[in-house]
Order: sequence, then structure tokens, then C-alpha cells
Amino acid sequence: MPASRPLRADARRNREALLSAARQAFLGGDTDAHVEEIARSAGVAVGTLYRHFETREALIEEVYRKEVDDLCAAPGDLLHQHAPEEALRRFLLLLVDHAAVGKGMSVALESIMATDSPVFDDARTRMGDAFTQLLDAASAAGTVRDDITGPTLLRALGGICAMRVTEGWLDEARQITTVLLDGLRHVAPRAS
Repeated sequence: MPASRPLRADARRNREALLSAARQAFLGGDTDAHVEEIARSAGVAVGTLYRHFETREALIEEVYRKEVDDLCAAPGDLLHQHAPEEALRRFLLLLVDHAAVGKGMSVALESIMATDSPVFDDARTRMGDAFTQLLDAASAAGTVRDDITGPTLLRALGGICAMRVTEGWLDEARQITTVLLDGLRHVAPRAS
């Protein structure tokens, strides 16, 4: 839909229902969900789906973008409610838990990985910025080291979450995330 014209209330509801139905399908592990099934689950016709999203891949991108939006909003809320180190801990574990339920979403995303979609670069940048916000606050509070960047921490967490193909990985991933946070608490040695 063109961004210049705001959606009517019913069109906005339909779009949100489609995004919600697609999210539930992908996060629920139905990685092969057809647009017809998603439209039916949203209570709209397939034509309505295609008026909002030209392709299934465009729908997947938008679901993913919305997931990233929600995750990137969390650091501000967490910093408002908790001390910086606790906010960082909670965000790390939130992302591990999100990876657990997002297994189906990652499979769905594979369909757009071969495209020239900027969605992944944008997500990496935004998630790195979210980590930077938390690291800066915790570093200013003197509770974590100041030589680790948000993108570096994101890559470390990505390595942890890549284990999700193994049975029982979630408990182990939470433990490794705790070890990662412990490592962030130690001051880096000064170069001589």
C-alpha cells in the first residue's frame, strides 16, 4: 500500500489481522503456511491479503519487521523499570526466549534471504543499537565493561541462539547467556 495515503479503519484492522495470523502461523512452526490459510485465519479474502502485501515474502518481511520493532522497543522500557545491568540481563534472555518461539519464523525468513531485501541489514543495525543503548547505560553505571559494542554483543548472542537446532538447547542457551553477562561484568585488561 502506498505510504502517502493513510489506511481506512477497516483496512488497518484487516492488515493487523493478517500480520497477527501470519505471525501466529510462523511462530507456531507452520513455516509452509499458504497465503490462503493466513487470509482465512485472519477472516479476510486472499485478495485483501494481496492488496496489503504483494507477495508472501512481503508478508514475511513485514511480520519480521514488526517483531524487530517490538524487540527494539524493549530496552527503553527495561531501563525505565530496572537498573541498567538487570535491564541488559533481561533483554539478553528475552532474545533467547524469542529465538525459541521464533524457530518457525527463522525458517519462513529463509524464503527472503536470497532476495535483495534490506530487512536483515536494518534489523542487525537496529538490534545492535538496542544493545548499545543497554551497554552504554550499564557501562555508565559502572556495572559492565565499556569495550564491547552492541553489534559485537548481538553477534555473540546470535551464536548462542544458533544452537537451537539441538534438543534441549534453551536451558543451555540461558546458561551460556548468563556466562556471557558474567564476562561483561569483568573489566577488560589495560593494554600496556
